[in-house]
Amino acid sequence: MRRQFIKSCIETIHISWHITAACVGILVGVSLLQVLSYESFSGWPWLLGGISLFLVCSVKRARFLLAVSLLAGCCIGMWRGGIDQRALLGYAPYYGRAVQLSGQVREDASIGKHGEWQLQLSGVQLDGRSFSGKVWASVSAGVSIKRGDTVYLKGVLDQGFGSMAASMYRAKLRLVERPYPGDVARRVRDWFAEGVRQGIAEPQASLGIGFLTGQHSALPATLDEQLRVAGLTHIVVASGYNLTVLVGFARRVFAGVSKYLSTLSSVFMIGGFMMVAGLGASMSRAGLVAGLSLAAWYWGRTIHPLVLLPFAACITVLVDPMFIWGDIGWYLSFLAFAGVIVLAPLLRSYFWPKESRTGALKQILFDTFAAQLATLPLLLFVFGQFSSYALLANILVLPFVPLAMLLTFLAGIAGLVNAGLAGIAGWPAQFLLAYMTCIIEWVAGLPGSSEEVRLSLLGCIGCYAVLVVLCLCLKRASRHNFYE
Repeated sequence: MRRQFIKSCIETIHISWHITAACVGILVGVSLLQVLSYESFSGWPWLLGGISLFLVCSVKRARFLLAVSLLAGCCIGMWRGGIDQRALLGYAPYYGRAVQLSGQVREDASIGKHGEWQLQLSGVQLDGRSFSGKVWASVSAGVSIKRGDTVYLKGVLDQGFGSMAASMYRAKLRLVERPYPGDVARRVRDWFAEGVRQGIAEPQASLGIGFLTGQHSALPATLDEQLRVAGLTHIVVASGYNLTVLVGFARRVFAGVSKYLSTLSSVFMIGGFMMVAGLGASMSRAGLVAGLSLAAWYWGRTIHPLVLLPFAACITVLVDPMFIWGDIGWYLSFLAFAGVIVLAPLLRSYFWPKESRTGALKQILFDTFAAQLATLPLLLFVFGQFSSYALLANILVLPFVPLAMLLTFLAGIAGLVNAGLAGIAGWPAQFLLAYMTCIIEWVAGLPGSSEEVRLSLLGCIGCYAVLVVLCLCLKRASRHNFYE
C-alpha cells in the first residue's frame, strides 16, 4: 500500500494539471493581498521565484509537485496584487476632499433609480497625475454621455466599492469631450441600432439590439425591471450566450467550405462582438473562453472544465485584479459558467445516461437550471432576491433568441438601406420580439415572481460546499467523461 502511494505521487501527469494548480494559486495569491501588506510582495523576486518554481514543475511534472505549482502561482498572484494595491493607495489622500478629475467612460453609461448617469471611468487624471483602477461616478443625465467619451468632473471623492478604487456621488459635470473617431465600434453599433429602430418599434427594438450587441443600458426602465424579476437579464447582457450563438452561426455557415475559414470567421465574430459590447468582466470571460474553446476545436483537442475554469479566471485577474477583489458580475459570470460546463453535463449523464445527444429544449432546461443553481447562493447573499419563475421564463424565451438575433440583424440592414423597406423587413422580428416581451411581462407579473430571501456568508459557503459534494456524487454515479 505504501509502495503504491509513493508510486502514485511520483507518477508523471499532464502539464495541464500543473497549469491548473498554478492558476488556482494565482487566484489565491491575488485574493490574499486584500488582507496582507502589499509592501512585502510587490517586488520582482516574488515574480521570478514563482516562475522558477513553475518551470521546475513543468519539466518534472510529478503528481506530488502539484503543491509546488500551487505555491508558485501564489507567489505570482501576490506579486500581481501587490502592484495594484500600491497603485490604488494613491487615491487615499484625496478621500473626503473636493477634487476635479477627468477620465474616459469605460462602459456604456447606465441610468440610476433617480434618472442620473452612472459612469465607470478609467485612465483617471487627478492633480496632473495618472491613476490606475476605475472610479465610479454619478452625474445629472442632462447631457448625452457615450462610451469612449472623456468627462471632466468636480465633486467629493469617496472610497470605492466592489471593483471600484474610488467613487464620486452627485458630481458636477464640467465638460464632455467626444474624440473623433474615438470608439469606432461603439459608433458602428449606434449607427446600426438606428437602422433597427427604423423597422422595429420600441420596446422590441431595444430588446433585439440587446440580443445582438449586449447593450443592456439602452433598455426602457420598465422592461429592464421585468427582465430582472423574470430572471432573464442574462439574455441582453454582453455574455457568453450571445457570443455562443454568433460563433455557432459562423462555424455552421463556413464549416462546409473549410475548417480554417470557419475558425477565422469565428475569430472575427469574437473580436467584433467584444469591441461592440465593451470589455466588462462578463465579456472578458466570455471572449477568452470562446477563443480557447475555438482553438481546442481547431486543433482537435478537448479542454477539461476544471482546467478551463481556473485558466480563464486567472487570465482575467492578471489583467485586472480588481475583478476578484469585489466585482460581483465577475463572480456570477464564472459561477454560471461552472454550472453550465460542470453541473449541467453531470445532470444530463445521470438522468439520461444512454442518450448520445440531448435535444435543444432539454439542454436549455439543464443549462438554465445548473446556471441558476450555481449562482443562487451568491445572489441571495448579495441581493437577497430570488426569481421564482426564472426556469419557466428561460424555457419560453431562450430557444427563440438565435432566431430573434437573425431577424433583428436583417431588419437593421434593411433599415440602413431604405426606410420604407425597413417596416416590411422588420415585421417578422417585431412579431417574435413582441411574443418575448409579452412572456417577460406575464412572468414578471405572476404572484410571488420575486421573493426576498437573505443568506448569510456562512450559509453561502455551506451551500457551495453542498454543490461541490453533489457534483462529486453525480460524477461517481454517472461516470461522466468530460473529455467526451
